[in-house]
Amino acid sequence: MDFNVKKLATGAGLFFTRAVQFTEEKLGQAEKTELDAHFENLMSRADCTKHWTEKIFRQTEVLLQPNPIDHTGARIEEFFYEKLDMKAPSRVTNGELLGHYMEDAAKEFGPGTPYGSTLVKVGECERRLGAAEREFIQTSAISFLAPLRNFLEGDWRTISKERRLLENLRLDLDACKTRLKKAKAAEAKAACEGEVAPDFQETRPRNYVLSASASALWTEEVEKAEQELRVAQTEFDRQSEVTQLLLEGISSTHVNHLRCLHEFVEAQAAYYKQCHLHMQELQRELGRLPNAFTLNSTHSMAAPGSASDGIDSPVETDTLKIEEVQAPATGTRKAKVLYDYDAADSSELSLLADELITVYTVPGMDSDWLIGERGNQKGKVPVTYLELLS
Repeated sequence: MDFNVKKLATGAGLFFTRAVQFTEEKLGQAEKTELDAHFENLMSRADCTKHWTEKIFRQTEVLLQPNPIDHTGARIEEFFYEKLDMKAPSRVTNGELLGHYMEDAAKEFGPGTPYGSTLVKVGECERRLGAAEREFIQTSAISFLAPLRNFLEGDWRTISKERRLLENLRLDLDACKTRLKKAKAAEAKAACEGEVAPDFQETRPRNYVLSASASALWTEEVEKAEQELRVAQTEFDRQSEVTQLLLEGISSTHVNHLRCLHEFVEAQAAYYKQCHLHMQELQRELGRLPNAFTLNSTHSMAAPGSASDGIDSPVETDTLKIEEVQAPATGTRKAKVLYDYDAADSSELSLLADELITVYTVPGMDSDWLIGERGNQKGKVPVTYLELLS
């Protein structure tokens, strides 16, 4: 108990001394030991690294988990699983959830209907997109977020702790310098008073003895202050070296974060490429499904009575001979291509997004397809890839 009281008293005295030194520095009444320019640059660089690393880390978390409520819930869940030393379960992404809803809706509407069959295809694609998103989130969390978090919660905390200790030792050093300066001034004053020759009055010898005693006491105080200053200077120099080594390690941190950034870009590129492939496959599949939305448009383009006029048609039951198809005198329309399309065979026409082509239908043709012409090129085109213009 006695030891704790002494330790508490020592700590309180040290805190008071540092507070006085800090206050006098702010008021301009005490000198302050300045760090060299290189050390100051290292600290500035470290502060800048921490500031922007924290911003990048937080915004990347928002990118991977846009909903703030879900993000907070996920962080709380991860915290509890981490404390329990257990692996957090995989979270269902919004895309996967949407895909499940669409598939459930298709069962209710009937998977054999145009709407139901389309919901099934789109739902499957959304689930694949959601799975790709989950994989991207997991990869990014391991390869990019984890190193940033380790720096902020590990390396930076160590650097901050050592910098605080260095600042405290600097305050102790400057306080010792101030104490030594005052002791020397008092010693010089006492020495000057001791050099005055005493007279023979009763009080003079006594004053002379007191002055000599005070001079000796101040000399002892100066020696003590010089010893404390040497100890404080040694501790400050040692701590300065330790802190400088940690600050110089920021360069290695930049190299590590650069590598992690490249991995994040690779993961993001792979994710978007996979999503693009899934969407292209979905477009092809939708082009082969019956589409009640485009059925009326294609039927309205057919010439009235063309099926009962008895005119020979180049359309056969199994195979469409594109080279024999001729554009009708009436019923052609302009159409804008919505997406790129690669022809599956020689009877189809490849399309480029945003181009304009001429389209028309022929009797007996599948309602999901039209005949498209672009200059001298001609072939079947899927209706779902087109926007029919008036």
